[in-house]
Amino acid sequence: MVAIEAMDVGVVLIGLVLAFVGAAVSVYAVTLTGFLIGAGVGHLAAPNLAGLLGVEGLLASAAAVAIGGGIGAVLAYVGLSFAVMGIGAIVGAFVGRFVVGPLYVEGTILLVGATLAGMAVGAIVGIVLTRTTLVFSTAFIGAALASRSLTPGDFEAATDPIALEALVIDPTAPAFLAVFVLGVLSQVGLFKFGYVTKLAAIVPGAGRWTASDDGG
Repeated sequence: MVAIEAMDVGVVLIGLVLAFVGAAVSVYAVTLTGFLIGAGVGHLAAPNLAGLLGVEGLLASAAAVAIGGGIGAVLAYVGLSFAVMGIGAIVGAFVGRFVVGPLYVEGTILLVGATLAGMAVGAIVGIVLTRTTLVFSTAFIGAALASRSLTPGDFEAATDPIALEALVIDPTAPAFLAVFVLGVLSQVGLFKFGYVTKLAAIVPGAGRWTASDDGG
């Protein structure tokens, strides 16, 4: 029980960091987001990887999360600009499938189309408007985690069998909207008033790659 509570607190803290300063320390935000996405993929795939890993139950899930998170973090760090494009594509696909799509289309095929359209738009925006993509993507992911719109229990429910519907976010939830809007405003303010330069000078490695809206 204590471990679960500690995990919940950790998820909320990670969400707050992403939501309020994500794009300001791009290298860390992208690497952390890469880790979260990789860990999520590993967690979803854990039931199918249990035999391959030679372990079962909680240990199999933990191993899959660690391996997936490590791979995601390394890939994101090595290819930061491409990682932003990927993050934009994933967030765009999620928004297209679970936020925009249901408002305008019905049926599985049309929802798949909305998902692919959202993915394409997110990827393109990630290439052209790197900073903007990071601001909105990290605020979106951070708000989902910090507002408890997504919890460790939701990820557990999405694993066996894989059911992404368990990860649906209500974009109208007051807590989600509050963190998302305040996170976007905070990050825009950090860039506008020059605090990003100060953060990059203080935080080790942050100056390696700071987002800009010229494709990275």
